[in-house]
Amino acid sequence: MNQQILSKKLERLPEFLLTSLFGWIPSILLGPQFRKLTYRLLYPQLPWKVFIEQNVDFFGINSIEIGKNVYIFKGARLDVRGHKNNRLRLGNGVAIERNVEIGFLDNTNMDIGEETFIGPNVCIGGPGDITIGKRCLIAAHTGIIANNHKFNDLSIAIKDQGVTRKGIVIEDDCWLGHGVTVLDGVTIGRGSVIGAGAVVTRSIPPFSVAVGTPARVIKSRKPQEVGACH
Repeated sequence: MNQQILSKKLERLPEFLLTSLFGWIPSILLGPQFRKLTYRLLYPQLPWKVFIEQNVDFFGINSIEIGKNVYIFKGARLDVRGHKNNRLRLGNGVAIERNVEIGFLDNTNMDIGEETFIGPNVCIGGPGDITIGKRCLIAAHTGIIANNHKFNDLSIAIKDQGVTRKGIVIEDDCWLGHGVTVLDGVTIGRGSVIGAGAVVTRSIPPFSVAVGTPARVIKSRKPQEVGACH
């Protein structure tokens, strides 16, 4: 076991050294250019048209696929460690704002579609698979959490009972307002709007407007269906 831990730490050593040396350089001092050159030593497939601000943490960078014109702002943390099958894909034009946390456990796949915006202090976590579609808007302090702790056995601590992992799908062109929470097993249909502070515990049909805790559909964005949602 100790050898396995040591082996994983040694695998991470090049990432740690290079990102520590160049990750802090402010953008005003050509930091993004230095970082791009540095990260390409670890990740040759990294497109040239990528903007990475200072103090961005990558863990398991070989499991991250980054498209063109992706913006990753300061303080973001992309942690894809845990298993060789883990994959994070950022489509062309994705923007990941300040202090976003993306975390994985074993056998997790996450896709963020092209031109999607992830606002500041958003938390996105597996181990369930997560798909966020194209041109979505995810506002600040949103949590997208694709797992749920088991707690049925009173003789075992909750932390030792494991988790469920059903996965989350947010389809194209959705807007999640400030502080939304999306729980495991949910699909949010294409073109839907989720009001600020809502907790989404069950799936939302396409082109819906949903608010509240738990979130409920209050109307459809399709004019002919407005009356059917009341």
